[in-house]
Amino acid sequence: MHEIKVPGKLFIAGEYAVLEPGYPAIVVAVDRFITAQITRSEQQTLSLPQLGLPNVACRFEGGQVIFEEEDTRLDFIKNTIAVVHQYLQERSIETKPFSLTITSELDDADSGRKYGLGSSAAVVVAVVSSILTLYRDFLPVSKTLIFKLAAIAHYQTQGSGSCADVAASTYGGWLHYTAFKASWLKERLKENGSITPLVEEEWPHLQIEPLEAPEELVLAVGWTGSSAKTASLIKKIEPLKQKNSTIYGDFLRKSRDAVSTMVEGFKQSDMELMMASLSANRLALLELSEETGGAIETIHLEKLIAIANCYGAGKSSGAGGGDCGIAFTSTDKLERLHKQWQDAGIVPLDILPATKYN
Repeated sequence: MHEIKVPGKLFIAGEYAVLEPGYPAIVVAVDRFITAQITRSEQQTLSLPQLGLPNVACRFEGGQVIFEEEDTRLDFIKNTIAVVHQYLQERSIETKPFSLTITSELDDADSGRKYGLGSSAAVVVAVVSSILTLYRDFLPVSKTLIFKLAAIAHYQTQGSGSCADVAASTYGGWLHYTAFKASWLKERLKENGSITPLVEEEWPHLQIEPLEAPEELVLAVGWTGSSAKTASLIKKIEPLKQKNSTIYGDFLRKSRDAVSTMVEGFKQSDMELMMASLSANRLALLELSEETGGAIETIHLEKLIAIANCYGAGKSSGAGGGDCGIAFTSTDKLERLHKQWQDAGIVPLDILPATKYN
């Protein structure tokens, strides 16, 4: 049996703008994991005990993955297995049945409510990684291959997204990320059904650069207690792109500048520069929220950020509208920050950047 652990993620800066080709973001992998256990088996089965699906039989039929139980929660896994299976077939590798069990520690253990740590992306990366592990004797497996196969499967299922969360779950650590051009990927998949040439070529605009965090940087994470609907928030951006390209373009520029400044802060180990750029990105997102009515910052996120600004700099993480907020602070201020968050109804999470995992 092989066991693969894949980290979740938190967005640090560049949300929304990263959906546009060429616009950067910073994302970090965190030490909450999806665990996949895989072994060869007589029959192909999938187990998701936390979802009440302990033994789901599946088979390949006409190039499709068929689950005996129909459940929309299985869509990401179904498409991921299909993508990896197709890739292996194109490489003339004989595939054999396996038993795959997936468990998660990305959500609240008691209530099951989501923290917003990128569970779907982490599951996709875990499925890709675990299946490829069975065939390491027949083909070289790299992080690039895992990312591209996972990105294809994730995009085919969701139809949108930057795949920055896929990159964080694949590579770990702090990443300076620029998304590939989604329309290019869509066209390439449509015009050429083969996956192998696609994973072997350069993807336009894609950039994945590891960053080294300063030793004195402490990332604090607070949970608002409510989950966010990323897709619905993103939809509110579309009318602004169409009707007022000047305002939207101004947001993109401010986001890019803030992220670029933060990258310099990482490279120079300049905490003041990093905190200033975090605040600058927050202001750009606030302006975007005002123009779209997207409510990126809820009342709880506003409280979280106001407190964080007393001990460093704070910001929403991801699409906003709930889930988590973050703060850049220092070790000597962390306990007081956590105490004030708790007094305000914010739950401090015991989460650290995940730099190493198998």
